[in-house]
Parts: sequence; structure tokens; C-alpha cells
Amino acid sequence: MRKLLILALVGLAAQLVDGALGMAYGLTSSTLLLFAGVAPAAASASVHLAEIGTTLAAGVAHWRFGNVDWRVVTRIALPGAVGAFAGATFLSAISTRAAAPWMAAVLFTLGTYLLVRFSRPLRANRAAGRLRGRFLAPLGLVAGFVDATGGGGWGPVATPALLVSGRLEPRKVIGSVDTAEFVVAGAASAGFLVGLGAEGFLLPTVAALLVGGLIAAPVAAWLVRIVPAQLLGATIGGVIVLTNARTLLRAGELDGPLPAVAYALLGAGWLVALVLAGRALRRTRRARAVAAAAVTARSTTPTAAPAPVTPTAEARRLATAVEG
Repeated sequence: MRKLLILALVGLAAQLVDGALGMAYGLTSSTLLLFAGVAPAAASASVHLAEIGTTLAAGVAHWRFGNVDWRVVTRIALPGAVGAFAGATFLSAISTRAAAPWMAAVLFTLGTYLLVRFSRPLRANRAAGRLRGRFLAPLGLVAGFVDATGGGGWGPVATPALLVSGRLEPRKVIGSVDTAEFVVAGAASAGFLVGLGAEGFLLPTVAALLVGGLIAAPVAAWLVRIVPAQLLGATIGGVIVLTNARTLLRAGELDGPLPAVAYALLGAGWLVALVLAGRALRRTRRARAVAAAAVTARSTTPTAAPAPVTPTAEARRLATAVEG
């Protein structure tokens, strides 16, 4: 009972992170399950089975709020499902000993990405035109494979690529990626069912993760309004990096002072990322204040033909930098 309670808290924490960032449910829950001693394939299988429920709820909510571009969903979900099925069968086929460092390496890489991504504003490319299938299909294939083999990664791979393209507004990027993830999670679960059999799913773990995630969903919607995504993303990225570095160092059988040096360097990098995230957040808030003041000044100018008052290009860029 105590273990199930802890797993429910894991699901709750992962959903809080995902609700605030629009990504990282799988990364957070898989990392914590691996840290608790769950086998890599079983951890990824259980997380993806629980995600069928959480992503369905998220997809319905995004659809009701008009945050879904169905053209993007269909073009990214189907290749994502193929990649996820292939990744699940691949992870199921290798031994636990070989899978542990592989999965830790994937999670470590994605955690490092989170650190870099949230330590600076996102530079969006405001390109014109629609997203093409020749871009969406390979993106979905790669994101699905990484998601299944790493126990998470669909959001961290797919969301930034769509945001940087600049061809879809941020709310529709997050809504479309979350909705497509329902198909990806189902395909990954099917792959694990083929590779591991029904006994590969830890059903009590799945139930606990699902219950924790569903409880956290409304809290996450409130949390995203008060917790800066930039600081939360950098914090979670550091936790994922340090936790999976432990597995990689053990797999490398490093001894002596090397592990301590590695932890010290990673900790220093985490601290730098947090400082940069705080600085970027302050710059963004200042830019938004400048933009708001400019709009107010323009609306209250008494002249008949007021000259347009707009913020600088840098202020405009910073004001929209972290919307995704």
C-alpha cells in the first residue's frame, strides 16, 4: 500500500510538471520509476499504458477549447505510432542490463535539452504557410521512437520543433501534440504487449500513476498560472540529468574521484541554467511591460491621427519568446 501511494505521488508530480510545461510527463515518471528500481521496459510500458488515460483527458480538453489542429494531428500521430511501436518492441527485445544505460542515456539527453531549452527564451521563426507532411512525418517517427525507448520524449521532441517552425500558434502546438500523444501511447502499449506480454505491464503501478495524474490535472491547470514555466523546466531538467547520470556512471563502472567530479560539474551546470532561466524570465517580463505600456499609450493618445507606438523588435521578440 505504501508503494502504491508513492507511485500515485509520482504520477501526481509528473502530471503537475506536464501541465505546467506542456511536456515531460513520461520523462518525469519514467525517471522516478527507474530510480525506484523498476526495470526499464516495465517502467516505459506502465507509463505509456497510464498515458492512454491522461492523454485522452488532455486531448478532449484541448479539443473543447479549440486548441487542436486536426491536420497536424493526423500527419504527426500516425508516423508517431509507427515509431512508438518500433521503439517499444526494440526496448522489449534487449536485456534489462543493456536497456538500463540505453534508457538512462535517452533520458539524460532529454533532461539536458530541457535545461538548455528553458535557460533562454525560445526564438520563434514567424514563417508563413502550413506545416508540410514531409516535415511532420519524420518528426513524428523520430519522436515516437524516442518516446517509447526512453520512457518519454514525445513532447520534448515534437513540441519545440513545431514551435520553432513558427507556422502554428503555441496553444495549437501544445494541444495538437498532446492530442496526437493518445495514439502514440496506444501504439507503444501495443508494442510492449507484443514484446513483453500482458505480464510486462505492472497494473498496480499503472493504476497508481493514472489516479495520481487525474488528481493532478485540475491542479496543474491552476499551477501553470502561477509558476513560471521557465524556472520549472530548468529545475526538472536538472533533476532528470542528475538522476540518470547515476545510472550511466554505474554502467561505466567509474570509480575513484571521477563520479564526484562528474556530479560537481553537472550540479554547476544546473545552477548556471537556473540563473540563466531567471534572467531570461526577468527580461521577458520587462519586455511584456514595455509592450503593455506602448499599447496603453497608443490607446490614450488624444490626437486624431496618432503615430503608432510599438515596442522595439527586441521587446516584441522577448514578449512572445516563452509563450510556448
